[in-house]
Amino acid sequence: MVISPPETGGRFFYTDDYQSFNFESKDMTIRTALGILASLAEDPRPPAIALQAMNIPDIMPSFLEDNTMPLLDSDVAPRMWMSNRSMIATHFDNNYNIAGVVSGSRRFTVFPPEQLTNLYLGPLMRTPGGTPISAVDLREPDFKKFPRFRQALESAQEAVLEPGDAIYIPILWWHGVESLDPLNILVNYWWNDTLPAHHKPILALIHSVALMSGLPAEQREVWRAFFDYFAFQAEGDPAAHLPSGLRDVLGDLSSADRDQVLLFVAERLKSLIGSGAG
Repeated sequence: MVISPPETGGRFFYTDDYQSFNFESKDMTIRTALGILASLAEDPRPPAIALQAMNIPDIMPSFLEDNTMPLLDSDVAPRMWMSNRSMIATHFDNNYNIAGVVSGSRRFTVFPPEQLTNLYLGPLMRTPGGTPISAVDLREPDFKKFPRFRQALESAQEAVLEPGDAIYIPILWWHGVESLDPLNILVNYWWNDTLPAHHKPILALIHSVALMSGLPAEQREVWRAFFDYFAFQAEGDPAAHLPSGLRDVLGDLSSADRDQVLLFVAERLKSLIGSGAG
């Protein structure tokens, strides 16, 4: 469970210096947490409380029998989210998402991926949930500080979901979620059709930023072309002219081959740490 003090207005976010978060985590049973939420229902200025991404097969296995999801394979396990009034900053998931409201109501504000540059992201490494979040408060956007956010709002879609309503959020689409009632319960399903080795591209982004951002602009432009050609395959398969079965990152990699590539990179990064080498 995460708790944010009343002065944050229910916004789970960073401290003012972005060095830490404005909430803390506590171990607590669901029964105890529900008791606290019930006791705070009439409080006009309560702390924000949230229980997040609870694996339903572990906490409520009977739910699976009574509430099947016909759109997805049975191995996609649902998760449950509970909170009082609170605000989750705009972020993306590296999964497809179907989310349904069980109790209370939630406002979803969704932005397409290309609004990245208008959302004013926070740190890439220290994040509340594993992916970067927007620094803009959706409820009270500061357009003087974040002027391009007006452009993001032009592309935004917003919906308030009541019990029984559901939303589908495509992979990598930005979304902020505001819980509007003293008790809000949501169930969602995350899934990703790619191999597990492809599930953390954010790590490649962080790695690339660390190695690329300090290069002169003309060199960054050359490397941009390299990335377009090799990583994003803008001109097609960059290994089409090479023999099949090539044991290289350009080849058709098995899981074992991919593990070897990651080890190759990890070992060479270790040699750079603390050395100042380029």
